[in-house]
Amino acid sequence: MAAETLANGGCRVDVYDAMPSVGRKFLLAGKGGLNLTHAEAHEPFLSRYGASRAWLARALGEFGPNAVRVWAQGLGVETFVGTSGRVFPADMKAAPLLRAWLHRLRHAGVTFHMRHRWQGWDGAPPGAPLVFATPEGDKRIRPAATVLALGGASWPRLGSDGAWTAVLEPQGVAVAPLRSANCGFDARWSETFRTRYAGQPVKNVVIQIANRRGEATRQKGEFVVTANGVEGGLIYACSARLRDAIEEAGAATMHIDLAPDRTAGRLTNEVTRSRGSSSWARHLERTIGLRGVKIGLLREVLTPREFEDTEMLVASIKALPIRLVAVRPVAEAISSAGGIMLGALDRRLMLKALPGVFCAGEMLDWEAPTGGYLLTACFATGREAGRGVLDWLENVDS
Repeated sequence: MAAETLANGGCRVDVYDAMPSVGRKFLLAGKGGLNLTHAEAHEPFLSRYGASRAWLARALGEFGPNAVRVWAQGLGVETFVGTSGRVFPADMKAAPLLRAWLHRLRHAGVTFHMRHRWQGWDGAPPGAPLVFATPEGDKRIRPAATVLALGGASWPRLGSDGAWTAVLEPQGVAVAPLRSANCGFDARWSETFRTRYAGQPVKNVVIQIANRRGEATRQKGEFVVTANGVEGGLIYACSARLRDAIEEAGAATMHIDLAPDRTAGRLTNEVTRSRGSSSWARHLERTIGLRGVKIGLLREVLTPREFEDTEMLVASIKALPIRLVAVRPVAEAISSAGGIMLGALDRRLMLKALPGVFCAGEMLDWEAPTGGYLLTACFATGREAGRGVLDWLENVDS
């Protein structure tokens, strides 16, 4: 996006990529249908960026969800809004969009250099040349301006390994530690539960998480039990709060409403019906529809006596405590939090310590849930960095 903005502004643009082909993480995002953006209104959309919304507001105001859809259409890719408000290409694929985009960039004069891994500068930046390790040996270039879009630390096999932090921090660039975002968590499951239920989805539930002040947030959806703990859409939506709680206290407890469409009173009435010769588990399945992994979760948390105590059982169905003890490694996460701190950048996304060096995307210190928010902010900050370069070059030349 930065390259496109610069090329459209009349610049000669070279893109250097460590991998053999471009857009590998973009293509990975497309495996689930390429969720480009989200169709909700501007204010709710901005709220998804939490503490970062204020400084992302300008970029997202200039290139938000509607602009993303228009941009995709300009590449010959029609989009549609799914039932959850998420926006996808009509064919649900990333490759056709990427091919069209690369074709347009090359037609605009953008040159791509693959298998060029950035090593930093040969000497004191920003005046020193950039150094790239290539199959033919080290290469040095001295650009008029540089845009770094090096990603966070999730999915390092696709190129974003966070190694850039060791290059920029010694240059006086403030970097918040890269941490897991949109990630799974570890729970200490019993071997019986892990063996029986790992990989199974827990559908139609509500998760409630309370902070230190007792303020609770509730979110409905589904998640997946793993051999280690939990992951999936509902967990990702709550991951920032869970991660922060674990980092602060060493553990976090989420409460799961396993029957969000029933009140506690209704559950009590249904559960206390005569069960005749049916087993307790069969009775719960017949009366309130609980079965499989939901029953397994109840048995995992409750003692046998508590499981057969109606009052305790109903209370647990409505708020089953699941203790999470660790965040999954950032290499497994969908995205990462942390990165170059806001105070290290000027309004154009140029590093204050390194004039002429601009940064964009996930290497900046912001995070957002899945749902199209990640890609949209990456697009928007790439465009903002490109515009920042054009503005800076104009002022330098003048």
